[in-house]
Amino acid sequence: MRFSYIVTFCLLLVASCTVQKQNTLPPVYGKIWEMQYISGIRIAFDGLYPDRKPYIAFDKDAGMVSGNTGCNGYSAPFTLHADSISFGEPGPSTLMYCGEGEKTFLDMMQRVNRYAIDSAGNLELLMNEVMIMRFSPQGNTENQQK
Repeated sequence: MRFSYIVTFCLLLVASCTVQKQNTLPPVYGKIWEMQYISGIRIAFDGLYPDRKPYIAFDKDAGMVSGNTGCNGYSAPFTLHADSISFGEPGPSTLMYCGEGEKTFLDMMQRVNRYAIDSAGNLELLMNEVMIMRFSPQGNTENQQK
């Protein structure tokens, strides 16, 4: 009899943990993410983005990511499943030229196929196993406008 209570308790515990995980949104939502690193370019990061760093925010309901490329506004559809992510073609934006930073950002976004959150809470966008961009959280989308 006691053994059945223990087994029942363990099954309920496992089931409750499974339900909790299913209701948890991926940690990318509700934050504004500012770029801290981009790979693959020989120009220094500060040279690519001298006035403004790129940032992104994910809108789960619309299925869109939006932000700034360091020069112009940016929005694109995205798909997120487990640890995989992909970005569609960006929508129309202003056409101000601000150097090579914007082209580099947009090219890298098309290469991304995975994401991870590191131990410091930064968003890493990956191409397979290689991190190609890193973003740090800058605030919540509900109460901060950039």
